[in-house]
Amino acid sequence: MQSGDWENIMQYVSEPLETEQYPAAGSKPVSERVVPRGPASQVPTPPASHNTTPADENAPDATLIVSVSTTFFPGASVDPLPPDLILLSSDTVFFYVHTHRLLTASENGFNQLLPATPRADNTDVGPAVSVPEPSSVLNVVLHTIYQLSCVHYSPTFPLLEAAVTAMSVYGIPLKAHIAPALPLYQHLLLHAPLVPLGLYALAAQHDLYELAVAASAHLLSLSLSSLTDELAMRIGPIYLKRLFFLHLGRADALKRLLLPPPQPHGPTAWCDTVEQQKLTRAWALASAYLAWDARPDLSTTTIEAALNPLGDQLTCDLCRTSLEERIKSLTIQWSVVKRTI
Repeated sequence: MQSGDWENIMQYVSEPLETEQYPAAGSKPVSERVVPRGPASQVPTPPASHNTTPADENAPDATLIVSVSTTFFPGASVDPLPPDLILLSSDTVFFYVHTHRLLTASENGFNQLLPATPRADNTDVGPAVSVPEPSSVLNVVLHTIYQLSCVHYSPTFPLLEAAVTAMSVYGIPLKAHIAPALPLYQHLLLHAPLVPLGLYALAAQHDLYELAVAASAHLLSLSLSSLTDELAMRIGPIYLKRLFFLHLGRADALKRLLLPPPQPHGPTAWCDTVEQQKLTRAWALASAYLAWDARPDLSTTTIEAALNPLGDQLTCDLCRTSLEERIKSLTIQWSVVKRTI
C-alpha cells in the first residue's frame, strides 16, 4: 500500500467488535474520527494484507476503513514509549502495543510469537502479528497486561473466562494478574452473584484461592447434588472438598448452636421448675425442626420466625426474657459462622 493512499479519509472503529460468540454486553465503545489531510507519516499504516480497503482504491473519493483499538492505538498514553508492535485479532482489529510490556508479562514469549520479525511494508510501527483470539478477548488480555480497567466495556463472564484461558496460552501468570487489588479480579468478582458456580470452577481450575473464597460466599444455597461430573472434574478434588466442608460445617455448626435451651431462672411463686420445662420442651421441638433441614444458607430471619412464636404461650415475664436473650444470642453466633471456604 502506498503512503499517499493514507492521505484519504480514515475511519477508526474501536474494538471490541461484536461477535456471535462474545457479544458486547455494555455500551459499544465505537468512535469515528476523520483524520485531516497531512503528511503520510502522521497516519498509522497497517499491514498491506489488510483487506478492508474499498474495491476501487484509486478512485478520487476512496475511503479507507480500518478497525483500530481506541485504547491501544498510535499515540495512546498507555506507555511512555511509542508502540513497536501490532497485534491483529481474528476479526481484523489492530492493537498497537509494546513488545517490552508483552515480554515482561509473558513467561513463554507470548506463546513463542515474540520477538517478531519486522515486515518490510510496515517499518514505521514495527512488526505485525496475527493472533487467533477475537478482539473482545484480546482487548481484555491486553488491558490486564497493562493493568487497565475494562469495566466500561461491561465484559460478560464467558468473555472473561475466554480471556483467562488465553492468558494461560500466552504464558501470563494468572496469580500475578488476578489478585484482589488488580482490575481483572474485580471484573470477575462482579459476576459472583449471577454465576457463582462458574466463577468458583474457574478459580478452582487455576488455583486462584482468593477468588474462590469470594465466590464461595455465594454458593451457600447451592444443592451439592446438582453438581455434574464435568463440573466436579473441573473444580478438582481439593476445591470440591472445601466446598463440601463449607456446607457440612455450617450445617453442623447450626445444630450445635440450636441445642442449648434458654437459660432457666430461679423458681418463683408463679413459675417453678416444672412450669419452665414447658419452654424447654417447646424449644427442643422448634430447634429440631430447624436442625432437620439445616441449610448452610439459613437466614437469621428464618430462625427468628421459627423461635419467636414460642414466647406467645408464655405467661412468665422471666421466661419470656430468657427466650428473647437466647434467640438473640443464637442469631449473633450464627451470623459469625464462617461463610466461605
